Amino acid sequence: MDSIDAIVHRTAIHDVVLRYCRGVDRMDADLVRSCYHPDATDEHGSFAGTVDEYLTWVFRLLSSYDSTQHLLANHLVEFADGTPESGVAVSESYGVAVHQTANGPASKNLVVGFRFVDRFERRDGEWRIAARAATTEWTRALDPAGAWPTPAHLRTGQRDRTDVLYTFLADL
Repeated sequence: MDSIDAIVHRTAIHDVVLRYCRGVDRMDADLVRSCYHPDATDEHGSFAGTVDEYLTWVFRLLSSYDSTQHLLANHLVEFADGTPESGVAVSESYGVAVHQTANGPASKNLVVGFRFVDRFERRDGEWRIAARAATTEWTRALDPAGAWPTPAHLRTGQRDRTDVLYTFLADL
């Protein structure tokens, strides 16, 4: 059974992965950057490079979509030496990402099953990604003709700081 300390550290690592998804879906590059150590690397589909190069690449790609939604499921963390005191962990996260656009080829409307395999390091008391390898497990195309139009009176998510999330966060 895990100690309370191990649970606290696992939760901190899980929160980093969740913040990454929020940052990507809200197009918040600063939030995504905060999930990585400055010298981190990322291997993501056709991209491999530094975190700064990754941010340039991924936000250029994401800007071609009207919306994305990254959903996480299984998440497992294993610490080097079996304890968080080692300051090194490997995290594996299973997920599904939905990508949609009204402008562009139908092939851009897709769902991707993926895994994030991350090497986390705790530096100055903070867990962040030191290296990421994102795997593609499967893909499915969505038929945009089958989309139900969102009624104008419903609140919709925004891909910037005008999203309702940031209004609520500002009130904390």
